[in-house]
Amino acid sequence: MSTPSAARHPEGADTTPPIGFVLSADRLVTVRFMTLPAVDAVAASFAAQDAPKSSLEVFTLLCEDIVDRVADALEHLAGELNGLSTSAFRAEDPRGHHAARANKLLRAQLRQVGRLGDRLSDIRDGLQGLGRVVTYTEQQAKGWSEDLEPRLVGLCRDIHSLVDYEEQLANKVQFVLDALVGLIGIAQNDIFKVLTIVSIAGIPPTLIAGIYGMNFKNIPEYDWAWGYQYGWAVIILSTVIPLVWFKVKGWF
Repeated sequence: MSTPSAARHPEGADTTPPIGFVLSADRLVTVRFMTLPAVDAVAASFAAQDAPKSSLEVFTLLCEDIVDRVADALEHLAGELNGLSTSAFRAEDPRGHHAARANKLLRAQLRQVGRLGDRLSDIRDGLQGLGRVVTYTEQQAKGWSEDLEPRLVGLCRDIHSLVDYEEQLANKVQFVLDALVGLIGIAQNDIFKVLTIVSIAGIPPTLIAGIYGMNFKNIPEYDWAWGYQYGWAVIILSTVIPLVWFKVKGWF
């Protein structure tokens, strides 16, 4: 029997190698391509207590330890996801000089969501594979040990419960991801809104400066004593009035 492992990737590896089991009535052989804490923990427990009575009991102990570790990993991921959700939805909206800092925070949160999604995907594969292995063992090993059959049935129920919990966390990861993408879109819209307002507010002064920049003798303001001050006043007013209008309308 072979199943994907729910353990973390080895350092420098893109995927986690699978784990295999060769199970008979009196022997259990594990096929591993990396160190697995669950196997080491079960092996170490043999020295502290009586050795298991059968290969099926060793297999059951190993699967129970894997399920316990997966449950702890899901609980840890749920805590990370709750913290990420809190920081994304309940933090105050930064303004002004903090916009760049907010964009950097959003990028970091997106990367964190991606890491959580990848880890949940690995756990999902491991749980589904382990569930198939345990179910197959329960069916094929009937009569090997009546005491262990209820434990195998309980393992199947625990695995199904963890699969449901993992699906709930995966849905929440997708929800947080969509929300962060929406927040980034809002931030981009705010930037374009500011640029639009600045460009619109700059059109009237540019028009006025262009008109009075024409070198024609019949422009009457050239002969005014306060013509220069008049030109500046018109330019400033043509800039301020649109900004005040946008502010009254609540556009920024």
